[in-house]
Amino acid sequence: ALPGLLAATTVTTIALVSYSAMSGVIGGGGLGDLALRFGYQRFQTEVMIVTVAILVILVQVLQYLGDFLVRKFTRK
Repeated sequence: ALPGLLAATTVTTIALVSYSAMSGVIGGGGLGDLALRFGYQRFQTEVMIVTVAILVILVQVLQYLGDFLVRKFTRK
């Protein structure tokens, strides 16, 4: 059951990262707020691109780590 739990935890963690980025748009703070307030509203494209890149890299690292752990604990 451990590989299934690890896979579900990976998906949940990635969903939480995306929800926290979206909550920044409506005033929740975090990277989404930074991208919107400084990047979009102040026309600082570099700030917006960097924050989006950080979010993409964060999600990729979480996905890789989760997949690695699932493969490690799968008994095949």
